[in-house]
Amino acid sequence: MKIVQLNPAHAEDYRKLRLEALHGDPEAFSSSFEEENAYSIDTFKNRFQSAFAFTFGAFEEEQLIGIVTLVKEQKLKLKHRASIFAMYVTPEKRGCGVGKRLVANAINKAKEDNAIQQLYLSVTATNEAAKKLYSSFGFEAYGRDKRALKVNNEYLDEDYMVLYF
Repeated sequence: MKIVQLNPAHAEDYRKLRLEALHGDPEAFSSSFEEENAYSIDTFKNRFQSAFAFTFGAFEEEQLIGIVTLVKEQKLKLKHRASIFAMYVTPEKRGCGVGKRLVANAINKAKEDNAIQQLYLSVTATNEAAKKLYSSFGFEAYGRDKRALKVNNEYLDEDYMVLYF
């Protein structure tokens, strides 16, 4: 398995995996399959051209099997912060260390920027496997957003987590 920072040439593979994630695990994301399915391929290409957002992909034999995005804050008073978004590993590859390698890459990228001192994420409160993964890196829960998401007429809470460098 190799981890690479995605670029516009990866847009088709990324779109396919992102839509799989949104369709298969709708409770794990604030975006919806319906919304992102309507996006053009250029929308996905543009995601990889930002100077402030970095998406990493895990590949196994040229197959994209996992993704995660790191976004650095841009406002002057928030430049000490970054966030992890859109974490996903294909179901058949979960429990094999893919997620751990993706999160490690995102953390390392954040640490390359000496201004970043805090890394944030949110996770569905019932997703114990993801919370265990994040905790293994030192992320700590600091709050819960009750009824943060509404998926198929069911409310879901989200836990907020932070890692201090």
